Amino acid sequence: MAKSKQTKYIVVTGGVLSGIGKGVTAASLGALLNCAGLKITMQKLEPYLSVDSGMLSPREHGECFVTADGKETDMDLGHYERFTGIETNKTTLTISGSLYQELFNREREGKFEGHTIQVVPHLTNLVQEKIIEQGKGSDIHIIEIGGTVGDFESQFILEGLSQMGNIIGWKNMLFVHVAYVPFLKISKEFKTKPLQNSVRDLREFGIVPKLLIARTEQIPSKRDLDYIKSKCATFVGVKEERIIVLPNADTIYRVPTTMYNEKVHSIILDRFELEYDEKLIAKKMKERWNQVLDRFENSNKENIDIINIGIVAKYLDNMDSYYSVVESLGIASWQLGVRLNLRWIDAEGLEKMADGKIVSELEKYDGILVPGGFGSRGVEGKIAAADYSLEYKKPYMGICLGLQVAVIAAARRAGIKAADSEEFDKLARLKNRNVVYIMETQIGKENTGGTMRLGTYKCYIEKGSLAEKTFIRQMKSNKQSGYIEERHRHRYEVNQKFRKEIEKGGVKFSGFSKDKKLVELIESNSSNEKNKHPFFLATQSHPEFLSRPWEAHPMFLEFIKASLSNKKKV
Repeated sequence: MAKSKQTKYIVVTGGVLSGIGKGVTAASLGALLNCAGLKITMQKLEPYLSVDSGMLSPREHGECFVTADGKETDMDLGHYERFTGIETNKTTLTISGSLYQELFNREREGKFEGHTIQVVPHLTNLVQEKIIEQGKGSDIHIIEIGGTVGDFESQFILEGLSQMGNIIGWKNMLFVHVAYVPFLKISKEFKTKPLQNSVRDLREFGIVPKLLIARTEQIPSKRDLDYIKSKCATFVGVKEERIIVLPNADTIYRVPTTMYNEKVHSIILDRFELEYDEKLIAKKMKERWNQVLDRFENSNKENIDIINIGIVAKYLDNMDSYYSVVESLGIASWQLGVRLNLRWIDAEGLEKMADGKIVSELEKYDGILVPGGFGSRGVEGKIAAADYSLEYKKPYMGICLGLQVAVIAAARRAGIKAADSEEFDKLARLKNRNVVYIMETQIGKENTGGTMRLGTYKCYIEKGSLAEKTFIRQMKSNKQSGYIEERHRHRYEVNQKFRKEIEKGGVKFSGFSKDKKLVELIESNSSNEKNKHPFFLATQSHPEFLSRPWEAHPMFLEFIKASLSNKKKV
């Protein structure tokens, strides 16, 4: 493999409408080029005027993904990590607000020596600077531009990229345009005009895409496929062999293989005049992506075990709010060869139910998962789910808030009837019932972003615990055994002052920070073998961020295993 002396840049833009899969496209390109033995880096440029993604509503923008070094980011970085195995970082996401902020800071520091600060050249130069800095040392740097071409907010980003092409040479840049091609049922035809118009918007910046991804909601016939390619080639100026039609797939992990079959890697590597070994790429694709697809397809065969998992959630307006959790459950199910039947349980609806109805609702499921979240809305429903799981020995997995509500449930079972978190009950500290309390370093920062306990931290696991059994492989892989490393995003902690009461309520602590001050993992403390809990494990971290399609996170894997075993017992 001939390595690139000059970093090459692939820029992925979107047209017609948002949410058509730019992130998956960019991630799939990274996965494909990884198989060619190249060093790949990735980056997203987001036009929002936010400084980071921490304050954006998950109901509008989907989940907030957290990098290992503690950056609250867009959910597309989760795609980058899951598809490529590359660990993203603070500089992988660049939001417009942070660019403006940095520009203003430089101006205040006198770095522009009194010159007038303008969008061109100062802001556009900063865009180029961030791209070059993030792609340094890589063979190919892939950049996704958020939003849609034509958006007012992204104009300076496209202008900066156009100028960059003139500076480093267009032969070192490749623009990939992803655009929607609608199908009109009334006339039974695909329409390429919206795509054509979006490319015209790009050309206004002097940018000409050399690879076109036409997204459709259904699989076109051979005749329709030829029509889409011919029409686009004629009116957009992209060769037919460089127009890839990608219909909706049954799983996003099929996209790298589809791109491989369409020879996208050849188009890119030939464009950049890089040598490559076709046999090596084929071998790597087979080893990784064929295995992933085999697992997925096997889990959908007839006569296969089906497990029903209920997620007690509050952000039900947008399923992307829990994207990594859903992906992690699916990946674990595929790996175990079972079919996942995922059901959403409205936390607010659950808290309004009488005890008998709660039991009737939750007994339908083989396992219950309570994910992370913020605010008091629906929290009593989540506490009820944890309490039910303890009482009726239902497999339970808690993530972040899912751990905190389990602690509250245990404390209430032990007799602290008004036990609560300081996040939901402002009088909990004064009335000595704050079994979950705010970290001392977080007091006064409750309504600010980027100030929580963020990023990767070590968790030291108690010997002989369910947690040790679950994470044993990760612990052995570490040079110093006894700990794992997980990603965090929270500011409230378990109050160990109430440890005896919490343990009396059925929960014990099984994972701590190194100094033992912070509780990282909890589990059921039922020791009676005849009445032993099949699986009750909750973590203060977000394990969903570390699942990969070729290797499920162990916590999800063991949760699915226990749920399947519980189903068979019943």
